[in-house]
Amino acid sequence: MKDFYRYLPHTPEEVQEMLQEIGLERMEDLFRMIPQKYRLTTPLNLPPPLSEINLIRSLESLQPPPYTSFLGGGAYHHFIPSIVFHLTSRSEFYTAYTPYQPEISQGTLQAIFEFQTLMCQLTGMEVSNASMYDGASSLAEAVLMAYRITKKRKILLSEAVNPEYRKVIQTYIDPEQHELILIPYLKEEGRTDLRSLFHLLDHEVSAVVLQSPNFFGVIEDLSGISERVHREGALMIVGFSEALAYGVLQPPGAFGADIVAGEGQSLGIPLSYGGPYLGIFTTREKFIRNMPGRLVGETIDLEGRRGFVLTLATREQHIRRERATSNICTNEGLCALMATIFLSCLGGEGLRELSLMNLSKAEYAKRLASESRNCRIPFSSPTFNEFVLELEGDVEGVLEKLRMERILGGLPLARFYPELKNHLLVTVTEMNRIEEIEKWAELLGKVIGQRG
Repeated sequence: MKDFYRYLPHTPEEVQEMLQEIGLERMEDLFRMIPQKYRLTTPLNLPPPLSEINLIRSLESLQPPPYTSFLGGGAYHHFIPSIVFHLTSRSEFYTAYTPYQPEISQGTLQAIFEFQTLMCQLTGMEVSNASMYDGASSLAEAVLMAYRITKKRKILLSEAVNPEYRKVIQTYIDPEQHELILIPYLKEEGRTDLRSLFHLLDHEVSAVVLQSPNFFGVIEDLSGISERVHREGALMIVGFSEALAYGVLQPPGAFGADIVAGEGQSLGIPLSYGGPYLGIFTTREKFIRNMPGRLVGETIDLEGRRGFVLTLATREQHIRRERATSNICTNEGLCALMATIFLSCLGGEGLRELSLMNLSKAEYAKRLASESRNCRIPFSSPTFNEFVLELEGDVEGVLEKLRMERILGGLPLARFYPELKNHLLVTVTEMNRIEEIEKWAELLGKVIGQRG
């Protein structure tokens, strides 16, 4: 019966105490009313144990087969260990809101403090706030923060930044106070055109906004940019939508970024039809009082015991509205906790291993697709776990054929970039099995060939 206790929240001692209370000695005594001849006397003939992810897939195979997804573009299908859902469903976390009273909120405050620490390690920055709505609003808040610091009106925004993030930035800014200038991307590389960036850069610019990996999955070359940006008195903002990339890539802080803001959905948060997600916001310590949201700090109480408190809370809920750094940000506490548990379970080596798995599977899919005479990889730059694929023929027709085979083949780019009307954004994560990737590539070649 020793394995029995793995599936109950009670210790062996507690179980024994309960048995004594009802006058029994052993767990088996609970089944005395079942005749002996009907009781199981030998172990069940079960297959060998499976990993959690393979067990889930085995159970899913009993139902109609799920769709195989190669969609991404800011929302990613990753495996989430069951411990994330188990711990975050505990009532003390699930019902927690704002830790206004530290004397009764130490658990929540410590969880947020650990989240901030992990976000700084992930992005290579010095301070992190206690989370925001999502990646799009987080990046928009970074733009407003740069304006508060520099008092300059121009914003240089790369066209390779997630188009939906760009829309949110346009919504946030005041057109009478700000001038938004788009930096084109290089059609051969898929990277931001740095020559155009440096040509547009002058002393009236408050911030240069880049994303790496960018919307095309391309890894931007961030080296040397911050020096030029700082020379003009501007700030360098780096956004991201795929946080797992920093398991293998150097963080933006290593390249001199002043603010790093993006989406943490990849870190243990399910897709959930679009939310709630997790906004990550980190910056340099010298800008801490211009940072939106709030900050949890570590201290000691009167008896010298370690404790946690809200150190900075620069939003209108805590101070006068006209002095607030942000009026529409909040603490995504439950999502931040999910990310904290996810990263704590993986550890540094686990995160790197998971990131490499994403990278290698995407490269395998890219190679298979490029071998087809009907497909082409248009951008030469290195990518992380998504890439752009140019097809011959009607993209929507090809995708419809793949959907009939229960495959979501990719994200059409024409809705965001009219010049890329025959292009797909393809995303591959650890959730895509090798046989699924091979089937996708095989059917893609056949469908395009038939249509040709």
